Amino acid sequence: MGWIITKYAVTAGVVVVVSEVAKRSDKLGGFIAALPLVTVLAMIWLPLERQPQEKIANHAWYTFWCVLPTLPMFLIFPWLLPRWGFWPTLTACAVITAASFGALALVLRRFDVEFI
Repeated sequence: MGWIITKYAVTAGVVVVVSEVAKRSDKLGGFIAALPLVTVLAMIWLPLERQPQEKIANHAWYTFWCVLPTLPMFLIFPWLLPRWGFWPTLTACAVITAASFGALALVLRRFDVEFI
């Protein structure tokens, strides 16, 4: 039980650090948020929990493909925010991200890459 609490505390700590830094510096907060800290933590937790190398490699592979459809949101969000407000923009970006996942899945399926 202590291990799970440690994992939650460290992982949650990353999110708190990013949000606190972002309050003080937009650029530095964005930079830290863009780092794959959660993915790196997950890849650290997996071998510590005796997961096979194949599972760790698959995690990195699928993370790559799952990052791509999230990128349009980061371009659209700042443009929509002053026009629509926070909650409608967040909702629209969630829909756009879901549609991007679907579109990427269809494209990748043509190349025999299954990620969803």
